[in-house]
Amino acid sequence: MKIALDAMGGDFAPQAAVAGALLAAEQLAGRATIVLIGQEDAVRPLLQAAGPAGAALEFVPASQIIDMGEHPAKAFQQKPDSSIAVGYKMLLAGEVEAFCSAGNTGAMLVGAMFTVKAVPGVIRPAIANFVPKLHGSFGILLDVGANAECKPEMLEQFGELGSLYAQYVLGIAQPKVGLVNIGEEEGKGTPNIQAAYQLLKVNPHIDFVGNIEGRDLFNDKADVIVCDGFTGNILLKMAESIYEMMEEKQIRDAFFDKFNYEAVGGSPILGINDNAIIGHGRSTALAISNMLEQGYNMASSGIIDQIKATFKS
Repeated sequence: MKIALDAMGGDFAPQAAVAGALLAAEQLAGRATIVLIGQEDAVRPLLQAAGPAGAALEFVPASQIIDMGEHPAKAFQQKPDSSIAVGYKMLLAGEVEAFCSAGNTGAMLVGAMFTVKAVPGVIRPAIANFVPKLHGSFGILLDVGANAECKPEMLEQFGELGSLYAQYVLGIAQPKVGLVNIGEEEGKGTPNIQAAYQLLKVNPHIDFVGNIEGRDLFNDKADVIVCDGFTGNILLKMAESIYEMMEEKQIRDAFFDKFNYEAVGGSPILGINDNAIIGHGRSTALAISNMLEQGYNMASSGIIDQIKATFKS
């Protein structure tokens, strides 16, 4: 198996990307090969400096970079030899089983939609993120930024996508799905949320437990937490801030350590025809390594085939 990494993506690239790839290669030795994509004059010296470990990584040149501040659609179209564009081409061609990048989030979404494309039947793919649970496991939250406004049918599909991921990647036998709302009662929320509730309620593919409130994010009420991308992104950034405040006050706790984005590494794009993961722009070597391992776990799980089969039926 081969897992590709955008070596030019992120605030600390390419140094952090190469260091993270070396860590992941050690962890995945005998199971997967890491493929770095980037500018040769920036990446090749770092690989050479790593000696035999660097020689064990594969390298594919890409002459262009999509910077963080660029317009995603324009940059992806105007830079066909960017590390993100090349990564998606390799993914589409089946040369790698997963593609990871801590680069421009919008460009990663554009690449997903225009290269590997959405699974037939999926209205809009979602970005998912992981939520630590008090009993020690993780749940999944989606959407966290791809779709700021969502139709009820999209929220229903997010419930299905998240449930499949929780089952086949996180290993939760019967994931419980909850809808983020301003109250637990069925009639609460906006017209969109009320309509989504009715769709989720009768969906035979999921175990819907009803509305959940913000206080239920980290307890066991739901394994899959469904919301629009606007709400999800706020929840995600708030969780990140909790970890940062704990760090600043030098308070160490095993549960709150899981709020650190480095611990998970990245957010999968669910609902597309292949495995793609978006990392935090500030990704360190540890975050990069964990993102690559997450890519390996996704590819190994067969989650994409399960999503295709569900939406085909």
